[in-house]
Amino acid sequence: MGGKKIENTMSRLSSILVVFLLCVAFVYAVKFVDVNTICKKAKNHSFCSALLNSNPSKSRDLVSLALYTIHVGHINATNALNLSDTLVAKSSHDLEAYTYYSVCSNDFKEIVNILKVAQVDLKSKNYKYLSIHVENIRTHVSNCIDAKYPIAYPDPSLLPKYAAIVDQDAQIFSIIANYLGQA
Repeated sequence: MGGKKIENTMSRLSSILVVFLLCVAFVYAVKFVDVNTICKKAKNHSFCSALLNSNPSKSRDLVSLALYTIHVGHINATNALNLSDTLVAKSSHDLEAYTYYSVCSNDFKEIVNILKVAQVDLKSKNYKYLSIHVENIRTHVSNCIDAKYPIAYPDPSLLPKYAAIVDQDAQIFSIIANYLGQA
């Protein structure tokens, strides 16, 4: 009878040990990174640090940071899209402004869509596509703000500032995507 109790106790301890080892293996499988490690590669370290440290989950694994950066980028791109749409509506009497803001509106629509796809790819662990998404986002920002075609327009609105924020979000996402691609 005593041997049966010892056997049951050993069996339970073995089960607990297996669960513990699986948990430890999972923790080490998720790649954690220091925010400063990411932000020291960003052009604007303080913007990067503020963004990543504002993550309400306080999680520091690469996937969580990437998801949060996509989320914030989506909000910022949507704000830029809304502003550009408002500027399109207000500039219908000025063909030059109308054309410029229409181009920007289309670019920000594309950015919003790219961020949706990037989120799906991230959740599906298709990390190899993330850098392509970032490149496309930055191209669309550049198309809007640095555009010489169809016109070079001296934009007095806040749109260039909004676009610069979207570009900084994309740069941070790019850094995280590079780390995920190495994992």
